[in-house]
Amino acid sequence: MSHPPHYHADSGAIRFWVMVDEQLVGASISSATLHYRYRPTEQGDDPLETYHKHEQDLAAAVRRRVAGGSIEPVMLREYDLRSPA
Repeated sequence: MSHPPHYHADSGAIRFWVMVDEQLVGASISSATLHYRYRPTEQGDDPLETYHKHEQDLAAAVRRRVAGGSIEPVMLREYDLRSPA
């Protein structure tokens, strides 16, 4: 069963699912976090479009959080998207 990512207006976040160890894990990221991390100089950017452009990075961040002990649903924060040292 496929779960397409979608914008949840009430929370102002993109909700999406990532396969982790053969299990779908629900996650979300606020549109503000997407904007400030990936498109800080743009106005009127579409959070779902930004999500799709950076889907692999976001999925990797969810996997890191789960590996670190986070449980579903995983809420990505700006800190989770930092560049590795």
